[in-house]
Amino acid sequence: MAASPSSALNSLSSLSFRSSSSSSCFSLLPTTNKLTFPLLTKTTPLSHSFTAKSTFFEEQQQEEEDLPFDPPEIPEDFVEPPSIFDEPEEDEDKITAAYEELYGPAYSGVSVLGNDVNVMQSKVGKDTGIGGTKKKQRGKIKDGFEERVIQVRRVTKVVKGGKQMRFRAVVVIGDKNGQVGVGVGKAKEVISAVQKSAIDARRNIVTVPMTKYLTFPHRADGDFGAAKVMLRPASPGTGVIAGGAVRIVLELAGVENALGKQIGSDNALNNARATVVAVLKMKQFSEVAEERGLPMEELWK
Repeated sequence: MAASPSSALNSLSSLSFRSSSSSSCFSLLPTTNKLTFPLLTKTTPLSHSFTAKSTFFEEQQQEEEDLPFDPPEIPEDFVEPPSIFDEPEEDEDKITAAYEELYGPAYSGVSVLGNDVNVMQSKVGKDTGIGGTKKKQRGKIKDGFEERVIQVRRVTKVVKGGKQMRFRAVVVIGDKNGQVGVGVGKAKEVISAVQKSAIDARRNIVTVPMTKYLTFPHRADGDFGAAKVMLRPASPGTGVIAGGAVRIVLELAGVENALGKQIGSDNALNNARATVVAVLKMKQFSEVAEERGLPMEELWK
């Protein structure tokens, strides 16, 4: 016979968990009383004590201590490396050379390895940015050539929208040792025009033939456009007797005794280029003797 619902509920209500330490209990069915759980307080004694021992690590450490120490034998051909204290001390020259090889010349500006100090300093400045606080000299390149501006003019170019005004600069460069060049450049600013003309002059460097008295080996004439220039050798002590662009070209070339005359146009650019043309016509005595197949003693016979 099936049990009634009321009897089933009564049987389930009898299932409860009662704590031995307190009178609170937990029932599977909801009751009117609140659920209470026994809490451990300071005065409540612990029924279990946890006493865990780390015996595993102690045993492993003891086994490692019992292992015998057996280092490998030293080979017969073993050579002990030298100590850093036994090496000879380096002198200042070696230290300076090593520093210069890595970082360039020192602050003194003297090169121990014989390098170009100016070129190395500019390279270090570009790579590392050191020396950026100094004012840069615009338009000057330190390569042994001296620059001299002989003319700056304002020129205009007529275009469809109007006129474009620019500046034209004529620059002569030379090392006063037989090398000279003439260049011209245009730009919207004077400084940029001088820089362009200096670069153009370095692309057109010629060699001036000279004797031991720093004069021309023979006379020569040159023309460029409407300008004509006459060059003549002079005896020692004469000096450079010339004017305008001819004098500047000869001085930067290193000529100290010469005569020059401008014939025709007085344009500075054309006269400077005419001087270069006249210089290119000159030859040394040794070159003429080699072309003729004669010794130099027979050239004047």
